[in-house]
Amino acid sequence: MRADGATTDSPGGPIVPTPIRVAVVIIYLEALALVGAAGVLVDKTITGHPDDVGRALFAALLAVAGAFVLVVCARGLMRLSPSARTPIVLLQLLALPVSYSLAFQAHRVGYGGPILVAALAVLFLLFTPPAREALDRSPRA
Repeated sequence: MRADGATTDSPGGPIVPTPIRVAVVIIYLEALALVGAAGVLVDKTITGHPDDVGRALFAALLAVAGAFVLVVCARGLMRLSPSARTPIVLLQLLALPVSYSLAFQAHRVGYGGPILVAALAVLFLLFTPPAREALDRSPRA
């Protein structure tokens, strides 16, 4: 590890700042939670009595698709691809009202709280100076 908190995967490879690495870990945990939520939806659809089986399975499919997008973008962040930051930021911004609604309006702090903390942490980490330096595009001459 260097003095600025950046690390490298291989000699001569790209230097990935620590804030990006921490953000990627959080994003992977979010993706894992989405896959878990999809599993719960499928289980409740099979063992319960859903009003609409198709809608319940579609919600599970959307959760898996969201997890896939998070994983692909997290891999892009590890390759220091500037284009990977935009979808991650957008998804984290969309998670903020959802988490607020769950935590404070639906009184489900156990569900909304971790989503809120994770979204705010990822947004903060991706806009720290080392992360911005690594991910910002240089102006074309």
